Amino acid sequence: EQGLITHDKKDSTGICFIGERKFKDFLARYLPAQPGVIETAEGEEIGQHEGLMYHTLGQRKGLHIGGLAKYGDDPWYVVDKDVARNVLIVGQGADHPRLYSKGLVAKQLHWVDRKTITEPMRAVVKTRYRQADIPCTITPAQDDTIEVMFDEPQKAVTPGQSAVFYSDEVCLGGGIIESYIR
Repeated sequence: EQGLITHDKKDSTGICFIGERKFKDFLARYLPAQPGVIETAEGEEIGQHEGLMYHTLGQRKGLHIGGLAKYGDDPWYVVDKDVARNVLIVGQGADHPRLYSKGLVAKQLHWVDRKTITEPMRAVVKTRYRQADIPCTITPAQDDTIEVMFDEPQKAVTPGQSAVFYSDEVCLGGGIIESYIR
């Protein structure tokens, strides 16, 4: 009735709306677990994981790899996932270099004004809830994707999550993070 472009769009029913349940239990009901190896960022096997789907970049808790005397006391963090090999890659310390990315590639783009970006532009991006604005340059790339380069490296940019772009207080649009750029 008001002429809004979202009037006829489907309601969101994504994984974010599972309610007050344990995420791991929810996934286990619908997806078969595929256990695999946990490796250090240097390639040394140090444990087993129950399934890559249960872990996210930057995660610290639930890795079950504490007490490895030769590595000292620094906590372990998920720094990468090698899906092809089903390997969870971890590194020590909250500021491990592999937690940081210089940029990202986004796909499934939707722009509020419905115009495709044809040349590089400045904006800010958010890649997680309640995150501070990240100044960046957006450049059109191949196959209906964009390359986003941050002014400063960013922590735990996670493929599969959303990237939302703003200019001042105006939402320009967004897309799904396809990959990070190290």
